[in-house]
Amino acid sequence: MAKSKKKSDKAAPKAEPKAAAPVEAPVEAPVEAPKAEPKAEPKAATGGISAAQVKQLRDQTGAGMMDCKKALNETNGNLEEAIAWLRQKGISSAEKKASRVAAEGLVGSYIHTGGRVGVLVEVNCETDFVARRDEFQELVRNVAMQIAACPNVEYVRVADIPQAFVESEKAIEMSRDDLGNKPEAIKAKIIEGRIEKRLKEIALLDQPYVKDQSITVDEMVKQVSGQIGEKIEVRRFSRFVLGEGIEKKETDFAAEVAAQTGQA
Repeated sequence: MAKSKKKSDKAAPKAEPKAAAPVEAPVEAPVEAPKAEPKAEPKAATGGISAAQVKQLRDQTGAGMMDCKKALNETNGNLEEAIAWLRQKGISSAEKKASRVAAEGLVGSYIHTGGRVGVLVEVNCETDFVARRDEFQELVRNVAMQIAACPNVEYVRVADIPQAFVESEKAIEMSRDDLGNKPEAIKAKIIEGRIEKRLKEIALLDQPYVKDQSITVDEMVKQVSGQIGEKIEVRRFSRFVLGEGIEKKETDFAAEVAAQTGQA
């Protein structure tokens, strides 16, 4: 019994006071990041200009793709104005090549089926290396075929036409009856338009290209020049038509038969 009393006399260990529960800071509602406004779709670099238009301009001028896109955008897709824009900015490599000397090249020929029409044409480039390339040789043949297909063509370019011919055509137009009652200013514009049309009819480079009527021979040549990277120039040509210039003797077949039968 005494042992149990001693045990009871021992003071029970005091429970340590519980640590106060940490006071949780009030949770703030997450601040939503402002919604980014939807980005406007970037406009096409060409502003509605087609890849075909860019390629055509690039082929004709030799300018870089981005420059061609910009030129077409600046001119609302007008090809001629885009070419002029590039020239004004000094970007057109075709314009830069114009001052270079082209003394190499080929004399090419084309004989039409049946051998009644033949053409010789000289096309120049800058180096003998380019003259041996397939693209250049094909160009020379295509130019020769074009000449064979255009019997009215007499000169390479309008600038080659003699001034005497221009003045003669102008005199003919001024005497036409359909201009008699028109005011002088209007008459002058009509005559100018007709003369320009007439000169282009006899200039090779202004002809619609026979293999692609949407471009002229001049544009076709510039396209190849842009691809090859050298100045290309059609210098001269000769067109031969069988029997041309020969004065043929007219024969009265009936009289010939009568003479041979002694009935004359």
